[in-house]
Amino acid sequence: MILTVTPNPSLDRTYEVPALDRGEVLRASAERMDPGGKGVNVSRAVAAAGHRTVAVVPLGGAPGALVAQLLAGQGIEVAPVPVAGHTRSNIALAEPDGTLTKVNAPGPELSAEESETILATVGAYSPAADWIACCGSLPRGLAPEWYAELVTRAHGAGARIALDTSGPSLLAALAARPDVVKPNVEELAEAVGRPLATVGDAVKAAEELRERGAGAVLASLGADGQLLVSDTGTWFGTASVEAVRSNVGAGDASLAGFLAAGGEGPDALAAAVAHGAAAVQLPGSEMPTPADLNPSAVTVTADVPLDRVLSEQGSPR
Repeated sequence: MILTVTPNPSLDRTYEVPALDRGEVLRASAERMDPGGKGVNVSRAVAAAGHRTVAVVPLGGAPGALVAQLLAGQGIEVAPVPVAGHTRSNIALAEPDGTLTKVNAPGPELSAEESETILATVGAYSPAADWIACCGSLPRGLAPEWYAELVTRAHGAGARIALDTSGPSLLAALAARPDVVKPNVEELAEAVGRPLATVGDAVKAAEELRERGAGAVLASLGADGQLLVSDTGTWFGTASVEAVRSNVGAGDASLAGFLAAGGEGPDALAAAVAHGAAAVQLPGSEMPTPADLNPSAVTVTADVPLDRVLSEQGSPR
């Protein structure tokens, strides 16, 4: 069972538009409504792959009730934490060339009592979890050290932690020694405070995060592929993609594939790359099923191309 924790979930509406013309009336050719948030997407991808998952989510108001309903409809066990504020609603506009424009609402401010209830709920499910995926930004009311506290408590229960966050909350959590962290290239550059121009730069940055406490680093390098740096080796994975339709949730699908395949080593990296490649070819934040995967399109190698220039170079914010 993979337990996910999403402190700031959302109700996501995605519209496919012919072009994003500022100041004009846009007519969508298609629309989707999905439960959102990085951890929620991980649960959706795990469920789509046929595995058990439980989603811990603070939910409030009508949007929160709809998120719970949508998750249950996808075969996900929901562990809701009632909160006073309303769950946020986000909007994404997808253009035919793959360009995505997102408007993310801030979400509710959580109280100290609500924060503790989330941690207690995670603790109740931790003994049964093979992995706990803690994902996304922290809502107002939670300090940057909140993830570190969650990691510490989960380790005390014997659980393994995968952390997908950024900025101060990522840096604060490293001291608690999460088993896996999953930054993208921008988040990796921000964490080490310097630009990343090549795959080799990304490897060095990942090694630095491991020196600070991360057990392993699964780094998304955008269209260039994914990188896994751990104490057993370093691997680089790529996949051929026919056409990018939407990259919403692709990184979350990758993390789900990685954890469902055991969460370590080149085989898990191959699963992560396959899931990410499948996700970008689907509409909105739709998660891939086994039928969508194309493992033959994936290449994983220990011969990492250190001098390869990144097409999406990371820069500190």
